[in-house]
Amino acid sequence: MAKLASAAREGKGQRSELTELRSTGKIPAIVYGYEVENTNVSVDENEFIKVIREVGRNGVIALDLNGKAVNVMVTDYQFDSLKNQITHIDFTAINMKSEVTVDVTIELVGEAVGVKEGGVVEQPAFQVQVTATPDNIPESVEINVEALEIGDSIHVSDLRQGANYTIENEDEETLVSVVPPQKEEDLEEAEGEEVEGSEEGEEAASEETENEEQ
Repeated sequence: MAKLASAAREGKGQRSELTELRSTGKIPAIVYGYEVENTNVSVDENEFIKVIREVGRNGVIALDLNGKAVNVMVTDYQFDSLKNQITHIDFTAINMKSEVTVDVTIELVGEAVGVKEGGVVEQPAFQVQVTATPDNIPESVEINVEALEIGDSIHVSDLRQGANYTIENEDEETLVSVVPPQKEEDLEEAEGEEVEGSEEGEEAASEETENEEQ
C-alpha cells in the first residue's frame, strides 16, 4: 500500500493562508470518516501526484496522520485548470472490511473483428458503479472486444461472473457495441437535413427581424 505523509494545518483556513500554503508546493486537505475526527492537514503536491499514479483514482492510501497510519481514499478534489494545480483534497478514512461504491473507468482491450470488416466501435458508457471492499476495487474494468462482430454488443450482464466486486448498473445497459459503417447516402441525407435546418433557422430569424422593424 502506498504511503503519504501529512502535516497538521493550523489557522482558520483563510484564503491568504491557503494561498501561501499552495505557493510552497503543499495542498490543503481534510480527513474525515471511519474512527477519525475531522482534521485539517496538508500534503506535498508532488508526492500526492506520485501516489495517485501508483494506486489509481480509487486506490487506498496509508496516510500518516499525527504519526498514525490511516487507510484513506480520495473522495473529492478540486483542480484549478488555469494554474494547473490541485487546490484541495478530501480524504475519507475507511474500514477495510466494509464495502464502498465508487465510479470505475471502463477500458477496452483489443481490436474487434467487426472493425476489420468495416464496423465502428461505439462506447456509450465510460464508467460503471462498482461496490466492493477497498482492497478489491479494480483500477479499471477491462472489456475484451476482440470477438465482437458487426451487430454484437457487450452488456453489464456479461461482466457479472468471476468478479470479486458488484457492478451496480442495470444488466441490460450496453457498454460497447460494433455497428455497421454509415453509408454515403445516409451521410448525405444527414448533411442535407442539417443544411435544411440551418436555412429554416435563418429564414425564421430574418422574418423576426422584419417584424421588429415594422
